[in-house]
Amino acid sequence: MVLEVLKKKYLGEVLLSKQYVTKEQLSESLKESLEKKKKIGAVLLEKQYVTEAQLFECLSITLGVEYRELTGIEVEQRIVDIIPEKIARKYMSVPLEINGELLVIAMSDPANVVFKDELSRITGKRLSVVLASEKDILYYIEKFYVRSSLSKEIGEHDVQEAEEEEELTDDIDDTESAPVIKYVNSIFFDAITKKASDIHLEPFEKEIYLRMRIDGILQQMPAPSKKYYPAIVSRIKIMSDLDISERRLPQDGKCRIKISDQKIDIRVSIIPTIWGEKIVLRVLAKNVFGLDIERVGFSPQELSFFKEAITAPYGMILVTGPTSSGKTTTLYSALGHINNADINIMTAEDPVEYELKGINQCHVRTDIGLDFARILRTFMRQDPDVILVGEIRDTETAQIAIQAALTGHLVFSTLHTNDTVSTISRMAFMGVESYLMADALNLIIAQRLVRTICPNCKKEIVLSDEIYNKLGLDKSCKIYEGQGCKFCDNTGYKGRTAIFEMLRITKDLKDAIARGATDVELRELAAKQGIVSLRKAAIAKLLEGRTTVEEVFNVSMADK
Repeated sequence: MVLEVLKKKYLGEVLLSKQYVTKEQLSESLKESLEKKKKIGAVLLEKQYVTEAQLFECLSITLGVEYRELTGIEVEQRIVDIIPEKIARKYMSVPLEINGELLVIAMSDPANVVFKDELSRITGKRLSVVLASEKDILYYIEKFYVRSSLSKEIGEHDVQEAEEEEELTDDIDDTESAPVIKYVNSIFFDAITKKASDIHLEPFEKEIYLRMRIDGILQQMPAPSKKYYPAIVSRIKIMSDLDISERRLPQDGKCRIKISDQKIDIRVSIIPTIWGEKIVLRVLAKNVFGLDIERVGFSPQELSFFKEAITAPYGMILVTGPTSSGKTTTLYSALGHINNADINIMTAEDPVEYELKGINQCHVRTDIGLDFARILRTFMRQDPDVILVGEIRDTETAQIAIQAALTGHLVFSTLHTNDTVSTISRMAFMGVESYLMADALNLIIAQRLVRTICPNCKKEIVLSDEIYNKLGLDKSCKIYEGQGCKFCDNTGYKGRTAIFEMLRITKDLKDAIARGATDVELRELAAKQGIVSLRKAAIAKLLEGRTTVEEVFNVSMADK
């Protein structure tokens, strides 16, 4: 423990000398590192105080070892085989070169003497250690252990055979099952490493497509041979407790995997197509995507408004936006913020995406009549303080939720509307009386997700006069974009953040809603109160250097 504190201290001194962080940022991160028992580097990266390149530069100086990037390297198989895959994963260490009795290895923690001694004993070699990121080491393991073993066991010659076969079968013998299991595990591992939200496995006439949604964009990945696709489908069905013999009907399931001590839920959806069963896997990793209210993307003023609303004794808070716009993450961050032993929080969800400790979560089952409305009616007999309704889809659910908000409960829910004001007319269309909405509503939020610029390849750019005019900006404004690098897979983007349009239901707005004001009238009143539109919120992120012009225009197009 003392050694770990000293290492953090020395690393901090190097970071300060390079002027990569301020004393306040370092002190705050060190405190969080000790409290949460996390590595100081991980905390600094999470808070975006440093880039990966800056962190590893300083770690290299602190530890007195060379730093190497492992992406794109080639290593002979005889060298890879010196350290077994299980050991490489356990010690986050991989072999790179061999010179006689000297073995060069890359480690994510070169200061760990115990690991080095054990590796020296296992390999029977003297070790020369270099520093590499955990991400790069996992990439190495994926490339040289998982993928290479798969190519040997279900090699390229099998692709030609698969194209010639007339019928595919789900039968897997013992010799095939091991590589198939490893391959499925490698897909999950790849998705978590790349922070993908969804995995798509799609069969076509002569090939399989494997795509992952990363930062909201689907990206093509190396796919398996079609010959082994039925076996891969069967493996996923077994993991998800689904019927492996049923290929004609859609199936939905869920499984849990463990990767690097992270427990991650995977939501599975299978649908038959003309060439086979398509699988979409939704990755539900709350520790990967984060449920911290401070990190959702609120500006200081927005965060203040949101905290005020979610700590009110009663009323309704609605979060709106299209599918995959981050609504659930925003609401879960709110529940996490207010979750205490003295509050009874109950949720009705379809499906339950994240399991939250201390919160009673109910899964909607429409096939047996357990819909949102029925669960809500039962909730009212369970003495709740806070209720989350996954989505308001019908009149009955809307009316019960409004009544709950009017009878002393704090209610959170979502709707699929384009902006805050149109939410009110949508509720009215569902049959909710205007005067009831006026009394119940506290806050309406419309949100979108925009991709953030990769901090490692971020560069200032100059726009054309036409673009400045479209954005309503002066040429003196600094605009940035990512150039593309290994840290962002040459996309120029790394992660996403949310932008918000917040409509606080003030007394004037309540009066206007109660008298049945039109959307146009409500928008004019909201504008007078200083509402920040989604477009303006996106431009604010642009001026902060967080996102790009492309993302601003994507948000603007979505609002039209």
